[in-house]
Amino acid sequence: METLDQNVMGNGLKYYVYFDAYEHPRRAIDEEELAEKYNGNPDEFLRAMCELAKAGKIEHANGHIIMLTFDNRGELNDYLDSLGDEIEGFYGGEAQSRPYNF
Repeated sequence: METLDQNVMGNGLKYYVYFDAYEHPRRAIDEEELAEKYNGNPDEFLRAMCELAKAGKIEHANGHIIMLTFDNRGELNDYLDSLGDEIEGFYGGEAQSRPYNF
């Protein structure tokens, strides 16, 4: 019998990604590295990424960690690369659109 986590997230590899305050992905690690370097604790990873002291308060962090599941590192990299795609235009605005001059 599969657990709920397996049903929802599939059987892919778990990656923990640190996003800064501007929502830019700055570092991604896998579950194994999280266990080795940060005792399997995403909060410790966040503290390290935010350069907080070990006794520092997590509430003052300037970013956040999310957990993503992909089949391989390449899929993760493709996803992270797609986050940098620029949105062109302004809600379908045309070249004729101009700001008002007062």
